[in-house]
Amino acid sequence: MATSVFTPASQVIERHQTFFNNKNVIIAGDIQDSYPAVMVANQVKIHCTQFHTYLRLKNSVRGAQTNFSLLPDAEFYAGMNTLIYYWPKTKSEAQFQLSYLLNNMPKGSDIFIVGENRTGVKSVEALLNDFGTIQKIDSARRCGLYHFLAESRLAFDLNEWWLSYHLTIENQNIEIKSLPGVFSQKGLDSGTELLLNALVDHVEIIKGNVLDVGCGSGILSTVVGKLYSDIELTLSDVSSAAIESSKATLNCNHVKGNVVASDVFSNLNDKYHLIISNPPFHDGKETNYTAVNTLIKEAKKHLKLNGYLCIVANSFLPYQSILDETFKSVEVIAQTTKFKVYLASH
Repeated sequence: MATSVFTPASQVIERHQTFFNNKNVIIAGDIQDSYPAVMVANQVKIHCTQFHTYLRLKNSVRGAQTNFSLLPDAEFYAGMNTLIYYWPKTKSEAQFQLSYLLNNMPKGSDIFIVGENRTGVKSVEALLNDFGTIQKIDSARRCGLYHFLAESRLAFDLNEWWLSYHLTIENQNIEIKSLPGVFSQKGLDSGTELLLNALVDHVEIIKGNVLDVGCGSGILSTVVGKLYSDIELTLSDVSSAAIESSKATLNCNHVKGNVVASDVFSNLNDKYHLIISNPPFHDGKETNYTAVNTLIKEAKKHLKLNGYLCIVANSFLPYQSILDETFKSVEVIAQTTKFKVYLASH
């Protein structure tokens, strides 16, 4: 039997294809494959919150109908009557995204929510129970598919979704702003803290152009920018929520920086004196080393002569060998039982 190129969630949607033939469909959420580009419907619009997803779909036949942003604009919803939402890795992210989508979908729209059982998609029944009669209409491929008719609109105010907390580092008071789904949303994680301490202990490498890959809420760049105001900061991430969070964090701390959407180096052409990162090694619930492998192997092309790559990683992750293969000099400049900070140069 041939193996489907689509994810289990998309395979479940595909089982109900005939329902969508004459519908005007918005597809949003944690899109992991190219099914939105090929599904049959009267009209399809795709909203991507992840830049690598957008890059994959923008070259498809539906590229012109594919949007990358934190929130779609009002025009995006015009004339649409169906939503297919892929449940993401965290409930808070799902609540946030469904709130703005269901605030804008016309009343009477058909809402389909699909996700793998292990991601907690079944919690959608309680989450949306007050806004229509929601029913589980299919269960296959270890996924659940839910449907309800949008009888009312969810209230949504972006200002209510921001979380913030304060840090004191090297006598600097720093406020971190963050949206749901962004790493370390509620507090400084121990890996980033170790990397920050290592950077403060090695001030000689912090100069010129500094790139923060996978910037999240902008913690690394904001701290470095507060301590060393003469550097030029660039921050990048694939997540639209992370991009907006970093912009807000920089702004409220009066730190200048250029924040861009990029899948590692896909949208970056400059060279830097220092590249810093607490790189992700998960894609949803799965372990995925693709991004960090690209970061390490392509970093040299984006470093100036005598430039440095400084990253933090869980001690069990196999980065030492990849770094050794790529760089002339690699050293561990800080470590705990859980994390290591690597400094590499060529």
